[in-house]
Amino acid sequence: MSTDDERPDAPAVPRTRAEMRAAREAAAAAAAAADTSGADAVDPNPTAGSSSADAPSADAPSVAPSAVPSAEAGARGAGEALTARASAAAPSEPSALAGGAADAAEPAPEKPAPAASTRESTPDAPASRSRFEPADEREAAMRAAMVEAAAAAAAATEAANRPADVSSRSARSTTGSSAIDPFARSSTEFASRSATDSATRSTDTDSATRSLSGERSDETTRPSPASTSDDAPAEAARTTAGVSSRSARTTTGESSSATSASARTTTGESAPTSEKSGASRRFALALASVLGILVLVGAGLGAVSLTQGPRITATQVDPMHAIESSGSRVILTANQSLAPIDDSQVTVKPAVPFTVDASGRGIGVRFTVPLDDSTKYTITVAGVTGAGGGPTTTLTKSFTTPASSIFLLKRDAKKKDTIFRTDLTGEKAVPVFSDDKINDFRATSNLLVVSVEEDEVSKLYVMNRDGSNKHELKLPGVGYIGSIQVSDRGGLVGYTYSDQELSDTEGRASVLVTQPLSGGDPTIVKVGDKEANILVWQFVPDSAAMLFIDFDGALSLIDHSADSGVQSLGLATDIQGVSRGTYTAVIERLDGSVVDLNLADGTEQPLAASDPDYGTASTITPFPGGTLRHVASLDETGMPNGQAIVRVGDDGKAVKIAEVGPSDSILQACASPSGQYAAVAIAPNLADNPYDQMLLPLPQTVQTHLFDLRTGKELVALTGFDASWCATAPHY
Repeated sequence: MSTDDERPDAPAVPRTRAEMRAAREAAAAAAAAADTSGADAVDPNPTAGSSSADAPSADAPSVAPSAVPSAEAGARGAGEALTARASAAAPSEPSALAGGAADAAEPAPEKPAPAASTRESTPDAPASRSRFEPADEREAAMRAAMVEAAAAAAAATEAANRPADVSSRSARSTTGSSAIDPFARSSTEFASRSATDSATRSTDTDSATRSLSGERSDETTRPSPASTSDDAPAEAARTTAGVSSRSARTTTGESSSATSASARTTTGESAPTSEKSGASRRFALALASVLGILVLVGAGLGAVSLTQGPRITATQVDPMHAIESSGSRVILTANQSLAPIDDSQVTVKPAVPFTVDASGRGIGVRFTVPLDDSTKYTITVAGVTGAGGGPTTTLTKSFTTPASSIFLLKRDAKKKDTIFRTDLTGEKAVPVFSDDKINDFRATSNLLVVSVEEDEVSKLYVMNRDGSNKHELKLPGVGYIGSIQVSDRGGLVGYTYSDQELSDTEGRASVLVTQPLSGGDPTIVKVGDKEANILVWQFVPDSAAMLFIDFDGALSLIDHSADSGVQSLGLATDIQGVSRGTYTAVIERLDGSVVDLNLADGTEQPLAASDPDYGTASTITPFPGGTLRHVASLDETGMPNGQAIVRVGDDGKAVKIAEVGPSDSILQACASPSGQYAAVAIAPNLADNPYDQMLLPLPQTVQTHLFDLRTGKELVALTGFDASWCATAPHY
């Protein structure tokens, strides 16, 4: 079975010289067959032409039985004329023929009859050519013969039925104007063929737009039909019948196309409107469906929240800040507005002092003291209900604080002095800043403030905690600074300043200066209109307030965050320390008594004695939950034989933390921000440990011992001093 039965294709027209010769030979054979068969070559059945008569077409007009003999004569004349034209065009350029062939492509009949003649049976063709010519050339010759016969019949019919041709062209120009052949021919040589092509292309656009290479591929792969020389008359008859058949099909297709185009033209205005209205309805339905789903989901979630009660949807906390400063907060956000909450509904484990601030959907828990490091804290809020009522629920949230670190200063007489940052094991020490002579430093949550000696005067630098972004702060003049302290909350650095050129009548001696950590001009603190000469001073932790004693022994408080001025708090000889989170200072009065002074209202009470009583403390450092007291160790006879650091709780119970013999000296003791650890600076073998020649002179060898105040165990001993947990440098 031939592939032509499965996929009819347009027969090719002559392209090459071989095909032109085959066309001449086929035309001659068709003329001879027409002489022999006569009128039998045309289907006289009126039924086959009924549709053509109903729908006349310029490409394939209907042929009446009486006009068949004249059509045959016209076919023979057209065949001879085409043969002559093909002979004349044979020497022309192949490219022109190829272009015409592409334009002349037309659809093949649905089931074309196999060719009945071969090149051997044609008297004009030499026998030797058939033996050596390829099969695809023979097939091309057969197809060319079919095309030429069809064209001859079309030309004869056009001459016999000229009026129908004109009206059909008018109809085609009206209904087929939208289908434009991209390979329109300009040569009048193929004018008679174009009419048949147009009608066929209107019913089969795929064949009309097939590429030239695709047609050649089809011709190569399609098998050549078998034929004999005795079938030439029958072949001519079948060819002519095929022309009539194609004419009928083309006419019917033309009519259908015209009717369809007319319908499209008539309904073309209303179709888009109908489509738009349909699209609008579909969009409205989709939108309504989405909104309905959202309403259902919202209602479902609302119902679930009402049946389950409030729950936590977000938490804000900074664990690192929580272990370094008091006043850190945890904010719990619920999924709905809450009924009022008081402090009694909130618990924190491990226990730590806090305040509660709740509003709307938020619950804020503010810790009044720093938290312990490496500890899991759990906040529980019981009896929580929504603002609109509903079930009661309990909200719970946990977080874990990070491990602590500490900064230490190590002086080296032979090399540069260095500030290290280390963990509490001492195994991860990292140098962050070095200089020839470092006097003192303090640390905030994100900055370091360092005092150095250059050209025998002081310089003050601010940098990041890793030593980067170093910049110098402007001092009140050329001189010396000491007792450096920082207010993290107020963003200030404070120090005492003395001019280098100082006499009884000129220069400033130990004036108190504050300065923004971000830079700016220094400000000298005044009492009234006079610059105060300061004996000792301290920042009140977690505030911008300053507590100081001047050379006259007057104790004063000044808050830089308010315009309350200087508050007088009586006379005193020393400020032992200020407790975090309580706004209470440990003050030594002129009579030697030690009191707890409430800085908010000025009330005071004697400092409770320890149990057991270790005697009078030379220094007292408060921390959340108690104090560290530096006392003298006594032998059985009551004579001093060493020194000790005693931890005294708020209940008065005392426990020795560190103790040294008479050959060593304790220089300083201070607690970590939460009171979890203690750092004790010890100068060993003091007789053989000379002091350096710095503005803040200290023994050349100083060690810092770290203790766990919860258990009393020593963690590690580190080389260095001036622990960043301490508010001030060691006293000498």
